[in-house]
Amino acid sequence: MAVVGVDTGGTFTDLICYTEAGATVVKLPSTPDNPARAVLEGLARLGLGPRKVLHGSTVATNALLEGKGAVTAYVANAGFEDVIAIGRQNRPEIYDLTSRKEACLVPEALRFGVPGRVSAEGKVIEDLSPEQAWQLAQAVAESGATSAAVCLLFSFLKPEHEKLLGQALAEAGIAVSLSSEILAEFREYERAATTVANAYVAPVMDAYLGELEAGLSEGAPLFVMQSSGGLVTAPVARREAVRTILSGPAGGVVAALAVGKAAGFDRLVTFDMGGTSTDVSLLDGMLSMAMEKHIAGLTVKTPMLDIHTVGAGGGSLAALDAGGALLVGPRSAGADPGPACYGKAEGLTVTDANLFLGRLCPDHFLGGAMRLFADRLPPLFETLGREAGLSAVEAAEGIVAVAEAAMERAIRVISVERGHDPAEFALLSYGGAGGLHAVSLARLLGMGTVVVPRHPGLFSALGMLCADVVKDFSETVMLGSDKVDIFELAGLFGSLEEKAREGMAEEGVPAAKVVLERQLDMRYRGQSHELPIRLVADPFTAFHTRHEAVFGFKNPRAVIEVVTLRIRARGVTEKPVFEQSEHRVAAVAEAAKIGEKPLVWKTREIAAMWYDREKLVPGNRLFGPALVAEASATTFVPPKAEALVDGFGNLVIDTRVG
Repeated sequence: MAVVGVDTGGTFTDLICYTEAGATVVKLPSTPDNPARAVLEGLARLGLGPRKVLHGSTVATNALLEGKGAVTAYVANAGFEDVIAIGRQNRPEIYDLTSRKEACLVPEALRFGVPGRVSAEGKVIEDLSPEQAWQLAQAVAESGATSAAVCLLFSFLKPEHEKLLGQALAEAGIAVSLSSEILAEFREYERAATTVANAYVAPVMDAYLGELEAGLSEGAPLFVMQSSGGLVTAPVARREAVRTILSGPAGGVVAALAVGKAAGFDRLVTFDMGGTSTDVSLLDGMLSMAMEKHIAGLTVKTPMLDIHTVGAGGGSLAALDAGGALLVGPRSAGADPGPACYGKAEGLTVTDANLFLGRLCPDHFLGGAMRLFADRLPPLFETLGREAGLSAVEAAEGIVAVAEAAMERAIRVISVERGHDPAEFALLSYGGAGGLHAVSLARLLGMGTVVVPRHPGLFSALGMLCADVVKDFSETVMLGSDKVDIFELAGLFGSLEEKAREGMAEEGVPAAKVVLERQLDMRYRGQSHELPIRLVADPFTAFHTRHEAVFGFKNPRAVIEVVTLRIRARGVTEKPVFEQSEHRVAAVAEAAKIGEKPLVWKTREIAAMWYDREKLVPGNRLFGPALVAEASATTFVPPKAEALVDGFGNLVIDTRVG
């Protein structure tokens, strides 16, 4: 019996199982029509009955992005039905006269107002009767909606009206999401948008996880990765599916922190290039968190890892725009039909370009388990080149260059634009396609070190095994530093701590394994957004210091508002142990050399040695140009770069040799 980590992506589904005998891995094409099928098939291939399954899923993400969620109604106070459509009235493209706002997830016909009102102090101004709640439920049921988001003014202070509506809607057969349960905080629009997103994706997630649980070994519990980098049980993920929007990418970042720290790299930029997209994050000794993200026209506010995503992956399709310029992504070939070299489609992708340039080996893709049709590519690249006024080779290298430019911009967003110099960080590369572009990308950013961990194509699945069980709790308090002292602040966490301990008990975590992390959202009075500050001995001084670091100034004489109290409850889990080998061998064994083959580098054909990563040992040094093949990925060490296999089996590449 073993614990299995599972990551479902747009192109591949990855499984990894760590036992005393080592790691067992499975990588197989995803099944977009029913993602559970690939997961269950992968578990069957492992040939064992798992004691526990830890799962990162894109089901909630795809339901939002593809508009395939439940038909959702929005219930608000009478007169506030259109808050979800009005939003913040922000214009992200302020100078674009043709810019149009994304369509609201809830059309006007499915927005409902109800009587009843709670004041900003949490007092009932106007009551809501059971009869009025029942009438509303009937109207929602007759509208054709199958799910409802209920968001009433100041319900985070007094949720009784929401609970009454929730009961009536549930009795009418409607799936219900209450804002007082999903996000018990102030800011009406963000609370409404997050609750709507949950109502939209929860029925889809519920059906998916139900089917997956039914196919698991009897008694094997299913845990799901949240966007925050922590696990929750499947029942919680079913109810609060909005917390899993970044489920899959979060796993890779969690694994990167664990592997990076073990190998001595505390400052990392993570680079996860999969089949459909690329996800990047910056880790300065710890996980980087964000509190909200704009997805499908909604501002989703839940704790999540600070991950930036671009539509550039191995399966990203190349095309020419109206002016004849080469574009790559965001459209993807997906798992089916996939890149042209998979044998079904005609559209060219980044994977096709790498194969055409000699940077992939048809005989070693997925460890030889999947055939690539390299002979289909020359005429397709010749056609694309002719249309673009390029040779076939120039067209292929152009696809790679355009994709790398998009990924470079993504890393600059999370580093340079936030005051960090990428040269001070190592680039930790994973994902099935990451190793093919990591060194070139690092050179564009002035980064001297690239780390490619073992099993990079299954790295996000490893992250599931490195994660703790996590639940987040919050409460809006709105207290000024002129009216509350530090001791009173600490005492206010009492009720939240009780909720946190009860929540972890529901997750089956023993009290001795629970760690509570306390945080305050603070701002100067008059500001509209907060900074998160850990509850330390003097949080007010800590806020002044943090404010100066972020914004360049502080105002010690100003009143500080404590807006929201937060507790993150972590249930510490058993994790894989990364053991370092003390034995080093510099020379690469002949058995690890697959052979020398040609590849294209800057339009010239050069010879490169291919290596079998499974046969490399700590201390081995590889000099570019070289390619390292393994079951889940291929790593390209270009000319004037040198790779060292460290004691943990990571490939540590020096990008600046020569």
